[in-house]
Amino acid sequence: MQVPPLLSVKDLHVSFGKVKAVRGISFDVQPGEVVCIVGESGSGKSVTARALMGLLEDGAVSSGEILLRGSPIKNDDSPRMNRIRGRDIAMIFQEPLTALNPAMRVGHQIAEMILNHTDVSKRDAQAQAVSLLDRVGIRDAKERANAYPHELSGGMRQRVMIACACAANPGLIIADEPTTALDVTIQAQVLDLLFKMQRELGSSLLFVTHDLGVVAEIADRVVVLYKGELIEQGPVEKIFSAADHPYTRALIKAAPDINLPRSPLRRFPSVDTEAIFNPPSDDTKKKQPPPARAKHSHAMDRTRPLDLPALLEVRDLRRSFTLGRGLFKGPRRKLHAVDGVSLTIARGTTTALIGESGSGKTTLGRCIAQLDRPTSGSTYFAGEDTTALRGAPLLRFRRHVQTIFQDPYASLNPRRPIGEAITDGLAIHGLADQKERDTRARGLLQRVGLSPEDALRYPHQFSGGQRQRIAIARALALDPEFIIADEAVSALDVSVRAQVLNLLIELQEERGLSFLFITHDLSTVRQFADRIAIMQNGRIVEEAPTEEIFTSPRHPYTRDLLSAVPRLFPDPGTRLRQRYL
Repeated sequence: MQVPPLLSVKDLHVSFGKVKAVRGISFDVQPGEVVCIVGESGSGKSVTARALMGLLEDGAVSSGEILLRGSPIKNDDSPRMNRIRGRDIAMIFQEPLTALNPAMRVGHQIAEMILNHTDVSKRDAQAQAVSLLDRVGIRDAKERANAYPHELSGGMRQRVMIACACAANPGLIIADEPTTALDVTIQAQVLDLLFKMQRELGSSLLFVTHDLGVVAEIADRVVVLYKGELIEQGPVEKIFSAADHPYTRALIKAAPDINLPRSPLRRFPSVDTEAIFNPPSDDTKKKQPPPARAKHSHAMDRTRPLDLPALLEVRDLRRSFTLGRGLFKGPRRKLHAVDGVSLTIARGTTTALIGESGSGKTTLGRCIAQLDRPTSGSTYFAGEDTTALRGAPLLRFRRHVQTIFQDPYASLNPRRPIGEAITDGLAIHGLADQKERDTRARGLLQRVGLSPEDALRYPHQFSGGQRQRIAIARALALDPEFIIADEAVSALDVSVRAQVLNLLIELQEERGLSFLFITHDLSTVRQFADRIAIMQNGRIVEEAPTEEIFTSPRHPYTRDLLSAVPRLFPDPGTRLRQRYL
């Protein structure tokens, strides 16, 4: 006898004005099943998840049918829907800092969920909240229950979100990109915790993500979306080994695979959606020139040892911060964010700086760029000590060293057209008049794959990947020799990430640029970086050529990081999902 689905979605449509976000998708989730919804930004993943919770924003128009255990899910605030949310279906949001109430202690927020859906006293609800925090792996749960969200790390906040979602024992848990911004070790812990809680509760899990490595590790079935349409769905083994649709195959091919050895051509496969969904006619094909072939130049062959002069030298660099006394006026403590780091980066090469949040990566990058002053130690750029630079010499140094920040939206002025933002450096250094700056902005936008006319548009009018390209254009405006890329592609979709990384590689080959590539994404750097430095607790614990790090890691921390990375094609017997079946 066939078991009826826990969740059934039939011909779901969602529109926001003229924008059709979801276009007639249908799928089921069986009891105890893990279904992953996969797609790029704008594919309708998160809108679908919110529709399943009945949490679409005002102005959204939806149609179709969503059935949970045979009962319809409606987009309203009726008492019936408020009972369903949390008790029958719960959601783990992408960014817990914005989903949690900043003015409420986390224990009270979990207890509130318990009180809303179970018949217990306030004291019992508080006790259950502490027990849940302990179950999701938060040490000193009783003390942590009194903390506010901002007092917890990103990984701990995500654990609190999982505790909230599990508080009323829901039948279905929806997780919307819950591991996107997390380090690989924290990501592994969160995924492990999700499966542990799912098994304890007997729940189904609907996991929304663009990380195909995670999908390969955890899914029973996969649903692939593109621009609101369902492209295909099926068992995870079928999707990854013999996908029917060319878009799905292209997505999988473009995903970074940590097991692939370094290629001398250093190119990331991209997803050509135009060719997939709008293939040229035979007549158009005849008119098109043959594709240009990349020349196998010395600059492109990075698999052999590089013997190049040093551009940047960091010598015993330290940066300490004195922490406040805290609520109970205890003794002041010192945080050693960077603790005796030495590093050399050769001209025209890329060094990846790998480590978890709090390891000191960003602080080191800021000290190198002279955006922060080191406590001691020195940095040398092209043989010149830059730690003592002030005034005009410091301004000259900043012409040669630029930074691509992690969040381009936060680093761009929302009130100014991006053409002005790109050429601010030229104006500050007095290198061009207004007409020349306008021409330069248009040329840079074209070089990074955007339209010259985009110079007049504002940051909010672009997608995340486009804003990252704008940040790259701004960094290139002064013709720098060295670029610090701080988590520049960590939050991007697989195809947009491939485009941005290929652009950086091309620019390096054209201009001889050097990069310090700060990231926690080991699967990407194997093809991108020449050397890797592993950072833990403010110190570099291992540094070596890229392939050596991947094939013969020496430090236990490096081995732990590598083992935590989800595999695109894992051994079926070692998949994370298999451990919990």
